[in-house]
Amino acid sequence: MSLAERLSDDLKQAMKSHDKLRTSVIRMVRSALKNREIESGKAPTDEDVVAVLQKELKQRKDSLASFVSAGRADLAEQAEAEIAILSEYLPQPLDDAQLRELAANVIAEVGATSRADMGKVMSQLMPQIRGRADGQVAQRIVQELLG
Repeated sequence: MSLAERLSDDLKQAMKSHDKLRTSVIRMVRSALKNREIESGKAPTDEDVVAVLQKELKQRKDSLASFVSAGRADLAEQAEAEIAILSEYLPQPLDDAQLRELAANVIAEVGATSRADMGKVMSQLMPQIRGRADGQVAQRIVQELLG
C-alpha cells in the first residue's frame, strides 16, 4: 500500500471515528499532495508524499516555536498534536551510527578518498537518506569520514 493510499484509508477511518484533528491534518496533507500533482502533472510517488509531509511538519514545528514564545499554550498544544500525527507517516529517522555506516558504504562504492570527492558521495547518499536524515548532518559526517 502506498503512502497516499494509506492517507486516504486513514482519512476515512478518522471521519468514521469523528476524530476532527486527524481528519483536518490528513485533509491538509492530501490537499498539498493534490496541488503538487497539479504542478507536476503526474501522480505523487511515495517520495513526493514524504516531501510534502516533511514540509508540513517543518511548518508545524516553526509554528510551535512561535506559539510557545508568544505564550499561546492552546495553539502550541494543537501544533504538537498535529506534529505527532504527521510524524506517524514519515519513515523512521536514522541515528548517527546508521547514517555513518551508510556514508561509509557510499564512500567505498564511489572510491572517494578526499574532500574533493564530496559531491560524488553526497549525490549517491542523499537519495538513500531522503526523509530519514538531515542533509547537513549527513554532510558533516561525510566530511569527517573523508577528512
